[in-house]
Amino acid sequence: MSYLDYAASTPMTKQAIDAYAEVATKLYGNAASLHDAGGQAANAVAWARGVIADKLGVHPDGIIFTGSGTEANILAILSLARTAKRGRHIITSMAEHTSVHAAMNTLEREGFEVTRLPLTAEGIVDLETLKQTIRSDTTLISIQHVNSEIGTIQPIGQIAQIAREHGIYYHTDCVQSFCKLDVGNFAKLADAITISAHKIGGPKGGGAVYFNPYVRVSPVFPGVTHERGLRGGTLDTPSIVAFAVAVENYQYNFIQHWQLREKLISMLPVKQFEVIEGKAAYQLPSIVGICKFGMEGQLVMLKLNEQHIHISTGSACDINSASGTKAILAMGKSISEARQFFRISFGAGTIMNEIVTCGRALQKL
Repeated sequence: MSYLDYAASTPMTKQAIDAYAEVATKLYGNAASLHDAGGQAANAVAWARGVIADKLGVHPDGIIFTGSGTEANILAILSLARTAKRGRHIITSMAEHTSVHAAMNTLEREGFEVTRLPLTAEGIVDLETLKQTIRSDTTLISIQHVNSEIGTIQPIGQIAQIAREHGIYYHTDCVQSFCKLDVGNFAKLADAITISAHKIGGPKGGGAVYFNPYVRVSPVFPGVTHERGLRGGTLDTPSIVAFAVAVENYQYNFIQHWQLREKLISMLPVKQFEVIEGKAAYQLPSIVGICKFGMEGQLVMLKLNEQHIHISTGSACDINSASGTKAILAMGKSISEARQFFRISFGAGTIMNEIVTCGRALQKL
C-alpha cells in the first residue's frame, strides 16, 4: 500500500501511541477531580498545554482543548463573532475548510453579513482586495494559514497586522500548518488559532483552539465549567498528552518534501495534467493539487486505489460534495474543471519509490 493522503490524516507515531497507552493505563482520574488521581491527570494536561503553547509561541492560559480541528474552528468563530461589539460584518475566503463555512452559515442565519473573498490565480488572498473589503462594522476576519486542497500559504502575518490596525478580531485555521511552518510571526497578533493532532502524528479526536487571554469571549454553550467555561465535557487526558508528545517529536523536512514534489510533477505529461500551485515562497510542498484533463478526480482516485495507491479528491470533509473543491472554484475555475481535481499529499513516511510508482500509475490513466 502507498498512502499518499497525509493532508487528510497521518499515522500515529510510536511515541504518541506509547504515551496514549501509558496515560490511559496510569492516569485514569478525571482532571477536574480534587483528589490525587485527578491532580495527576490535571498535571499531565497542564504539561501538554504548555508544550502546545510553547510551539505556538503563546501563553498556556489561552489553550483550550477540543475534540477536533473542526470543533475548534466552529468554537473560535462563533465565540469571537458573538462577543464582538463593533458590528456584524465578517470577512473570510471562499476556500476555507468546511467547518469555517459551517460557522459562517450559522452566523448568517443570526443576522451577520459575510463577505467571502476569492483567491488569486496563485491561490492566495489579495491583500488590497482584503483592505478594500473592510468596513466600519467589520468585526471578524477568518482566513486559513495553509489551504488543505492545494497547499498554498496565505500571507497570514500581514493579514493579522491589518486586522490589528483596524481593531478587528482575527482567527486563523492552522490545522495544516501547525508544526510545519513558523507561526511565531503572527501568533501574538491573532485572537484565535485552531490546530489538530492527527495531522502531525497525534490521535484522531484531538484538537485545540488558542484564544487570546486578553479577549473575553462568549461561550457557545453557556454554563459549562471545563476549559475556562468555553468547552464542556471531561478532558480526554490520554489524547491530550499524546497530542503534546506528537508535537514534541514531529519534524517537517522541507528539502525532502520539495524533492518528492518535484519528482512527481516531472512525471506528469503536461498535455494531460495541470498542477494547481502558488509561487514557491507561498507553497507547502507536501500538498500537491492536480487536475487531469478529461477525467474526473474521483475516477483518478478510484483507478489508483485499485493499485493500492491512496490519494484523495480534496478535503475529506468535502468528500460528498458534487461541486468540486472550494479552492479551485475560488481561483475562478469552472465546476467541470474543479471536478477534475485530485490531491496527493505526503509526510514523514513517504519514500521516493512511492512517488515514482504513483507517477507511473498516473501516466497510464
